[in-house]
Amino acid sequence: MIQTLDMRVIRYLNLFEKITRVRTNNCFFYNNFIIFAVPFFSVSKAIGEEGRNVKKLVPIVGKKIKIVCLPESIKDARKFISEVVSPLSFNSFGISGEEIIISANRQNKASLIGRNKVRLMELQKIVKEVFGKNLKIV
Repeated sequence: MIQTLDMRVIRYLNLFEKITRVRTNNCFFYNNFIIFAVPFFSVSKAIGEEGRNVKKLVPIVGKKIKIVCLPESIKDARKFISEVVSPLSFNSFGISGEEIIISANRQNKASLIGRNKVRLMELQKIVKEVFGKNLKIV
């Protein structure tokens, strides 16, 4: 799926690469976090020794940062989505056709959807960009 990059995202990606020395094209926004998705073999390098790189980025950017593993295929979708939404969790996960379906208990479902469906729309955008599928929370 092709991600549209605006100037803000490009600045975040350039700053991330300058500090961590890890190149990525995946930057997402979810729940006031900036999420960088990097290849599996580069995650520890991106985080840095004792979280040094993340600790440098947070005051510069002014937001919390997560670094997650970029999924290699649709089989890794459950792990990727759970990393993005952590510490929240969901009960079941399924892929049917062009849709990814997540089921959660009442409290987690409310947190996943968010006020005025803000978090739901952010998560749907992330899933659409990474996997090319629609997301549904039941």
